[in-house]
Parts: sequence; C-alpha cells; structure tokens
Amino acid sequence: MTTGATVDRIGDYVFLRELGRGEHSSVYLARTPSRLGLATDTVAVKVLSMTGTDGFENLAEELALFAGLGSPRLVPMYDAGIDAGVVFYAMRHARLGSLAVPARDLTRRERLQAVAGAARGAHDLHEAGVVHRGIAPSSILLDQAGAVLGEPAVAHLLSRGHTLSGMGTAARADRLQLLDPELMSGRPAGRASDVWALGVTLHLALTGHGVFPALVSADPFTAVRIYLRSRPEPGEDLSDGERAVVATALHADPERRFRTAAEFADAVEDLARR
Repeated sequence: MTTGATVDRIGDYVFLRELGRGEHSSVYLARTPSRLGLATDTVAVKVLSMTGTDGFENLAEELALFAGLGSPRLVPMYDAGIDAGVVFYAMRHARLGSLAVPARDLTRRERLQAVAGAARGAHDLHEAGVVHRGIAPSSILLDQAGAVLGEPAVAHLLSRGHTLSGMGTAARADRLQLLDPELMSGRPAGRASDVWALGVTLHLALTGHGVFPALVSADPFTAVRIYLRSRPEPGEDLSDGERAVVATALHADPERRFRTAAEFADAVEDLARR
C-alpha cells in the first residue's frame, strides 16, 4: 500500500462510518473498491491497532484458508493488506449487526438459531484444522440470510505476548469467561476450547449476563484469581434444557463436553425447535 491509514480511509477503501471498536481493532463501513468485482456497494473493513506486523503472512494464510472454505456459516472475506504498516482486511458487512448489538430485538428462538449457526461455522473451521479462539456474541454476525461466524481471532498471529485465545496480555474481566480454563494451564487451543466459548456465548445471548457473576465488578488481576478458583454458574433464568446444554459445554473435563461444535449445534437447534 502506498498511502497511509487516516481517519477516513485505508488503501483504496474510503470509510463511510465506524461500525465498532474492540481491544485490538476498529471496524468501518467502506465503499467497495471496483477492483474487488463485488455486487455490493459497501464492505466492512477491520483495521488492526497493533504495530507488530511480522506475522502478516501467517495472518493472510489463515484468512485465506478461512475464506476458501466457502462455508455458508462463515462470514465471506474479500481482501487483506498492509497500508503504511497498518494491517487491515475486508469482509461482508453484517447489516443486522451482531448478537452482541443486534439492529433489532431478537426472539429467544432467533438467539438460539444464531448461536447454532455460528457453531456450525466453528465446526467447518475445526474440520479444516483451524481453531477460532475468538467466539463471542460480537463475533456472531447477523443479516437477512441468517447468522454467520466472524473471522478467527488474529492478535496472536501478529504480536508477541498474546495468549492463545487472542485476548491479549491484559484481558478484560468481561472477556475472561470466554477463555477455557484449560488454556490457562498450558493446554493448546482446540475444539474443546471453542466449545467452551460457544457455551458462554449461548449463556450471554439468552440471559445477558455471564457464568461467573463475581467477575462483573472485578479488576483484571482480581478477575483472573476469581476465575481460576471458581466454577461456572449457569443462571436460574435458563430453562432446564438450556442449562443442561450450557453445563455440558462448560464441563471442567474437556473430554466430557460436546465432542464437536456440530454436536453442540445439534443440541441448541433442538432447544430452538422446542
């Protein structure tokens, strides 16, 4: 890229407005460059805030694999690049927002269906040998065609010192619960850790609160201690069936969780049918 990133553009993407901001990135609605040959006028562009770009080739390879799967349950990816040392990538714009901030109120059944759809996307990733590491309500994107799972977490590919979860070295208390405790003990990320994140995401989507109530008001360092010494507590505002699914996904023994994200999706879809 020959032009630097500014507040209104990066590369040949002209920003129309900011869509959201996270710990490691900002997302913008941008005009679609003609070179992409897309029928849509706009795309979502994620601009990463980290300065380390030594791992860009790894990032590009993982995003290319993600895009190449062609799964209808994964957000379509269009482009990735570096502009003046700033990493960005473009994807389909989710016009109905995310499960964290939907553009309209969702029924309980719609929330269940959205999580199940994202779990199907996670299963497709796992079958291709990719762990998502970033499943959360904000990574479940909504549009007229239904829910899709957003791109995998990429912080760990670009910057040293980040956990395998992609949450960073100073993990916020509200995101800590999405991290499988097994990762804190040194186990690698895998299907089981994504199933854990799906279970927490389902709980958040249905109740609006987390599975570790004591984390709500804790600072990050205190939150880590609480998290390591506590067990998840599914809320009383769940049905018996919903509580059973969450409890299985969050079992302390990874071998006793749902074996695959597809099994988790089956269980959640059964809840939606009821």
